[in-house]
Amino acid sequence: MTQISQAAVSTDDAEAQSPQWHTLQRVVLPQQDQMDTAALYLDTGSAFGIQVSTNDGSAVESSTGSSSGSVADSTREVHVEDFRSRRSTSVRPGERVSFGSYFNAFPASYWRRWTTLQKVRLQVRTEGSGVVSVYKSNARGALQHVETARVDGTTTSTFDLSLQPFGDGGWYWFDLVAGSRTLVLHDADWLAGGEEPRRGAVTLEITTLNKPDFCLNNLEILAANPSAIGDVHEILIVDQGTQKVVDQPGFEAVRAQLKGKLRIIDQDNLGGSGGFARGMFEAVENGSDFVLLLDDDVVVEPESIPRLVSFATHCKSPTIVGGHMFDLYNRTVLHTFGEIVNPYRFQPDQPLDEQVLGHDFARSNLRHTPWLHRRVDVDYNGWWMCLIPTSIIREIGLSLPVFIKWDDAEYGLRAKKAGYPTVSMPGAGVWHVSWIDKDDMVGWQAYFHTRNRIVAALLHSPYEHGGRVVRESGYSDIKHLVSMQYHTARGRVMAMRDVLEGPGQLHGILATKLPEIRTMAKNYSDAQVHPDPDMFPTPKMDKPPRKGQGFRAPSYTTLVPWAVKTIVRQLSSPVSMSSQERPQAFVAHQDNKWWRMSQYDSAIVSNAEGTGSSWYRRDPREMRGLLVEAARLNAEILRRWPSLREQYREALEDITSFESWKKTFESHSSKGQ
Repeated sequence: MTQISQAAVSTDDAEAQSPQWHTLQRVVLPQQDQMDTAALYLDTGSAFGIQVSTNDGSAVESSTGSSSGSVADSTREVHVEDFRSRRSTSVRPGERVSFGSYFNAFPASYWRRWTTLQKVRLQVRTEGSGVVSVYKSNARGALQHVETARVDGTTTSTFDLSLQPFGDGGWYWFDLVAGSRTLVLHDADWLAGGEEPRRGAVTLEITTLNKPDFCLNNLEILAANPSAIGDVHEILIVDQGTQKVVDQPGFEAVRAQLKGKLRIIDQDNLGGSGGFARGMFEAVENGSDFVLLLDDDVVVEPESIPRLVSFATHCKSPTIVGGHMFDLYNRTVLHTFGEIVNPYRFQPDQPLDEQVLGHDFARSNLRHTPWLHRRVDVDYNGWWMCLIPTSIIREIGLSLPVFIKWDDAEYGLRAKKAGYPTVSMPGAGVWHVSWIDKDDMVGWQAYFHTRNRIVAALLHSPYEHGGRVVRESGYSDIKHLVSMQYHTARGRVMAMRDVLEGPGQLHGILATKLPEIRTMAKNYSDAQVHPDPDMFPTPKMDKPPRKGQGFRAPSYTTLVPWAVKTIVRQLSSPVSMSSQERPQAFVAHQDNKWWRMSQYDSAIVSNAEGTGSSWYRRDPREMRGLLVEAARLNAEILRRWPSLREQYREALEDITSFESWKKTFESHSSKGQ
């Protein structure tokens, strides 16, 4: 480690003493219209890491009995008014600003594990008096001081930093502390030595369905940040809707700003998998080295694009590199730090027990959250933002033709089986419409969840009969049926029938299955949403709750007899005339639990979005028919699992091939613009 007096050197001196350096990650600040995200870019005050025993490194409980959290000495707000540009900010006299944040700390453990780099350089250009202090963390979240440089006047400070200590986790970052005068950060960069590898050309593809305002906004962000799209060869919009992006006011202006990089392809609604497969296809066809897939209902942090490309080009082998997803309407909240597929249940899962879904960086920033310092190795990354080398696509094919759901997870598992890892890269992300205000397990999407989970399990489950997949499918059928969600249950029955039909019909039903499901919804009151609650009759219960108490969930020990009793009652007990004419209750979406709904004969239930309500009505005949059919289909899938597995695995190469997808595109596309 250099002495303090040697850490801050002039730019000319640094270049003379070192080989050529190239940028891995630039330190950036939020865009002017994104100031509510400031906590993701910088932090204030000091942080004290998790306490560990100096004997064996185990966590030491604090006086409050907690060993999992770090403590900040300040809860001061970030001074967003001090931001001078996307690269520059000022630090007020006597104050500390830390760049130990999601977007500006350097995820050293990821670079150590997946790339060829052994060391990096931090370069910080400042003006004014103060200090630049460099810190690192380990996988436990313990914070360690590395080096400090005093600065005065116009100074370029450089710090050469090894990646060796970051085997299981850890970050680098720096703090600025102003002296008696304001300290200005002009810019800062994380650098690598030597000649920069060829970065490669990128096709950036957005699949959209009737969200032209989101698409245009992202195009405007990209056009306003030309340095972020320097690697982008083509920006491709696959427009599958009726509300076209090209018809938006301002479209022609942004097209001109993008200087020939933008192309639009109109095609029928083939779902996310059809749109993303088109992006993969076109990226290979136009000679790109990567395709960057983006959802339409996102706001992109443009600096994420060069970061993903930089990381991918330094990886030891072709690697899928994805960005994280933040909540668009609560912008400091992270959806997940990384995901795997639980092989027994075949459901998305968190790799670490201590991981938190929905972590809020405004409540606990990076320096204050120990579990964020462990490297998280994943099976896949969501296609809200995912960079895929075209060399991988050429080898393993395009997306499964499954419309929506499980296409990204299946592709990650397929790539992993072929020897290509996926990395969910900290410091790269988008803000996406949250799933908090959605319930995609109910309604038309239930078909795709059910079918595609089973198909993905047939392709990749290591268990002879798919582990718990079929058993949990049966549980879900019962829950939906006792909840009077007959449209959802009918969709699930349709899904299992299509699984049994085999993989050969997946391309053929891509564009037709959703209209079929939506037409079916007209027959079910639980699928018909009305915006005005006054459209329904006033609720009335014939009998008050027992002893004035509401419904309670059964305990683990009483669940089986309770379920049998409930199913028998729903199948055999007639629905009273009053319950047929009017609901028994209004039920808020957050109270829409299967054990509660099973006790009603009729209820008005609000949807997750808060935009309307549906009338759930018990129908013993409908329930009996669906229950018998669902049980039969689950049993048939379980019985035929080995043969279905062989059938789907043998067909995988064909149904994901360029030739099969090309036929589908040709029959569902119009000429690109």
